[in-house]
Amino acid sequence: MNTTQSPDSSNDGNFREHFGDAARYWEKRRLNYNLVLAAIVTAWFWFTWPHFQPALNFRDLSLLAVLGILANVCYSAAYLVDIPMQYSLPRDSWRRNRRILWLIGMALAVVFTNYWIADEIYPYVNQ
Repeated sequence: MNTTQSPDSSNDGNFREHFGDAARYWEKRRLNYNLVLAAIVTAWFWFTWPHFQPALNFRDLSLLAVLGILANVCYSAAYLVDIPMQYSLPRDSWRRNRRILWLIGMALAVVFTNYWIADEIYPYVNQ
């Protein structure tokens, strides 16, 4: 039985290597994440336009920018899962399957974005 692994499939390595690998993967996908969330916000504005017209002021748009920053902080939480998984699983296996983590995170972001707009923002725009 051959127990040797190729250098690429090893989960050995230092934190810097694992972080670099994670950054290369996640940062390439951050733009798509932001575009999906921006499309959701745009759709809410588009389909409920007369209702959201009063929200187009500096205060509310500043709040929207803060929520966008918080969404990106949440996106960065993927590193908290990715790096330990690189240590605990063979790297090749994790690299093939970490798109599942992206899809789960994206689904949660879509649900949270819609919930936040529908429950926290939409009812209070005209008040």
